[in-house]
Amino acid sequence: MSDQPSVLGVGPSRALPDRRAHEVFETQVRARPDAIAAVRGDRQLTYRELNARANQLARALLARGLTREGVVGVVTERSLDWMAAVLAIFKAGGAYLPIEPHFPFDRIARMLARAGCRLVLTERGSTAMLDQALVTLSGVETLFIDAAYEEGHPAGDLEVDVAPEQLAYIYFTSGSTGEPKGAMCEHAGMLNHLFAKIDDLRIDEGTVVAQTAPQCFDISLWQLMAALLVGGCTLLVEQEIILDAGRFIDKIVDAKVDIVQVVPSYLEVLESYLAQHPRELEHLRFVVATGEALKKELVERWFALQPRIKLVNAYGLTETSDDTNHEIMDRPPSGARVPLGRPINNVVISLVDEDLSPVPLGVPGEIVFSGVCVGRGYINDPERTRRAFLADAHRPGQRLYRSGDYGRWLPDGKLEFLGRRDAQVKISGFRIEIGEIENTLLRAPGVREGAVVVAERPDRSKHLVAFYSSDGPLDAGALRDRLGESLPSYMVPATFHWRDSLPLTDNGKTNRKALTALAAELDAAAEPTRERPVTATEDWLAAAWAEVLGIPKNQIGRQDHFFDLGGTSLSALKLVIALDRAVSFKELRTHPILAAQATLLDARVEPGVRAAPLPVPGGRCAATATTAARGDGRQ
Repeated sequence: MSDQPSVLGVGPSRALPDRRAHEVFETQVRARPDAIAAVRGDRQLTYRELNARANQLARALLARGLTREGVVGVVTERSLDWMAAVLAIFKAGGAYLPIEPHFPFDRIARMLARAGCRLVLTERGSTAMLDQALVTLSGVETLFIDAAYEEGHPAGDLEVDVAPEQLAYIYFTSGSTGEPKGAMCEHAGMLNHLFAKIDDLRIDEGTVVAQTAPQCFDISLWQLMAALLVGGCTLLVEQEIILDAGRFIDKIVDAKVDIVQVVPSYLEVLESYLAQHPRELEHLRFVVATGEALKKELVERWFALQPRIKLVNAYGLTETSDDTNHEIMDRPPSGARVPLGRPINNVVISLVDEDLSPVPLGVPGEIVFSGVCVGRGYINDPERTRRAFLADAHRPGQRLYRSGDYGRWLPDGKLEFLGRRDAQVKISGFRIEIGEIENTLLRAPGVREGAVVVAERPDRSKHLVAFYSSDGPLDAGALRDRLGESLPSYMVPATFHWRDSLPLTDNGKTNRKALTALAAELDAAAEPTRERPVTATEDWLAAAWAEVLGIPKNQIGRQDHFFDLGGTSLSALKLVIALDRAVSFKELRTHPILAAQATLLDARVEPGVRAAPLPVPGGRCAATATTAARGDGRQ
């Protein structure tokens, strides 16, 4: 990292190579062809092997007519072939469009149509939703990656001319109108961010970077590529391992991982596990938290558990080529909030009022970005692009991006995050436009009015709550399924509440403040008729559910469904840890009813040993080794 002090809002100046990211990778291929570039499970690829595969795929794309900035969708799991596909698209001069195989087919179709995508790279076993999406589209060609390899294209570098200002990738985020919006970023911005990570996290030859993020999450890209530019190794961590805190820690230790990035809600899960199972993480140097606000108590707990390992609060937006700020900590901050830190290399940040005039030090203002980080806009969406992307009047030829985030400058030159100006929220690291959920809800048969608010549980975790009006109450499961046909699971509300009509403000708009208060009341006070727990194990489980879900124990019945009460993947992982992995995540998904979980636990009790909860530090319950067998817990 440069030692050059930054002017307020101006990151250090850093010269970048006059090459694109894939070309920097190719220099490493020539320098260390037989070094290990990537590992997943029991498979690994050397730099030479990865480059050869990417070159063959790139030629297969060009053979099918891929042109400059042509959009190529990639529908695969996080695999070594995914890595080769991303590099191949960059090498061929195309634009990478990541699509998770399990997205609803309607959303996949809308993404492909909006992006004007005519070519999709995929793999066998990942096309169920894609196939349904393609029924509604015409002119989209699918290419299986294994079939492209078998075509026998040459494995040498292509040397296609790719300019710095050329489109590199498109990531779709939630859109307030009900349509997802595709943020376009260029090669120069991507390279700048990659080298900011390389500089600030001291990534070099031999560094192992864990790749953990889903493909649709923009942080997945630097995790995938940064190590490749300097001779390091990318470790693609399998999803089933990420979904088990114990196995995840084992993987980090056994693979000698130097750098890992997680969302704060998952960091909390890891801290809970490490508090119960203390362990030295010998090689880990940096843990990067991003995607949602990092609470000070999480930072304090981290350094109490792992004082040697630095914690980085990373902040940025998809529209600004990912992270723009790094706050690198070796101890908890002295202030009440965790700052966002200073701008990274070659990034300019301003805080402005409604007229785009700079605000004084310490005064809240909208966070506005300029410089190489700013993307091109939203693909095929000129209206939303016009509202958010402007010409920089002070820097000719540069673009401004209005983030909608509010912050203020601290006296030490660091940025502090204060909140959003609109209905956009982040839950479990995913950026969500409330309007997109509401528009989808309003399309459900029978729904007259709809509104979605964010409710906060006592443990400060957030969940989505939907309110609707109709002629009478509708089946919540049917509504959930209906929204799940178009929205990713993380955007489907946990609960649905019927009202004859929704409350309005004096000017006739939906009273969101009243609905948010009502959601909190319903969470805290509702006690529907339910069958109480009847066995000691059921009572114990109800107490564990109550702590993990942040709801009163007396609101949990033996026939209740964990996920219908607001459970998420992360809260399920917390439950696995609270039960000391007596059940696995997979078993929680297949046995979501409390009574069924109790039966599962009772079946594992050693003959003659009574199942009984034991208190553990922090008020959580755990089963001891003598009362329950260990499972292969997943998140």
